[in-house]
Amino acid sequence: RKVIFEQRRDIMEADDLSEVTRDMRHQVIDDLIHVHMPKKAYADQWNSEGLYGEVIKYFGVDLPIMQWANEEGVDDEIIRDRLYSETDKAMAKKATDFGSETMRNIEKQVLLQTIDQHWREHLLRLDHLRSVISFRGYAQRDPLNEYKSEAFGLFEALLDKLRGEVTGKLAHVQVMSAEQQQQMMQQFQELQAARAAQAQGNAEPTPAASGAQEQATLPNGVDQNDPATWEKTGRNESCPCGSGKKYKHCHGRV
Repeated sequence: RKVIFEQRRDIMEADDLSEVTRDMRHQVIDDLIHVHMPKKAYADQWNSEGLYGEVIKYFGVDLPIMQWANEEGVDDEIIRDRLYSETDKAMAKKATDFGSETMRNIEKQVLLQTIDQHWREHLLRLDHLRSVISFRGYAQRDPLNEYKSEAFGLFEALLDKLRGEVTGKLAHVQVMSAEQQQQMMQQFQELQAARAAQAQGNAEPTPAASGAQEQATLPNGVDQNDPATWEKTGRNESCPCGSGKKYKHCHGRV
């Protein structure tokens, strides 16, 4: 609990989390290399096809891993370094496409959302473990030691899931094209028109309400008619699209 809370506080206070996400990405690569290209295995025993599929899954890049594995003199360290380099390049390009500030905000949102989600799941697993661990005494095993051992294993699994999921989400997030932005804008306008028609059918709006509807620019600088400004919305504020959902569960969802 202390480790997770400290990490979450550090993430919230940090301005740049690119090193954190890079370390997570490299650890995922280390784990994949360990599984598919074990240290003591010969090259012809490597599962290069399996590694190829996992790299696409986690990093969204198509790399010639089978060709690398067939090169003369290549070893697992060389392939590891190549994966570091290629995935770092892909994420650097993504940061350029999004803009540095936007990418940093995305990294923070993804990290916090993923930690919160998996921490809640972890607590449920610990509750379940507590409810059944006493039965280990019937097998002449110390329930306390059993609980400590299994709880530690669950925590290690939690960290693995965090690294994998954060890496995958960041690798697959995409910049919206002009066509996608236009489509979002059209959906927003249709939604606003439908809500206005429904409100008019139910009751005549008061002058104060009419003035509020006409105000497109919110106090925090978010323009309801300009989706490009919506990223300024707080995670727990209502989404500017008018869906009624919180921003983090609507257009702020990464």
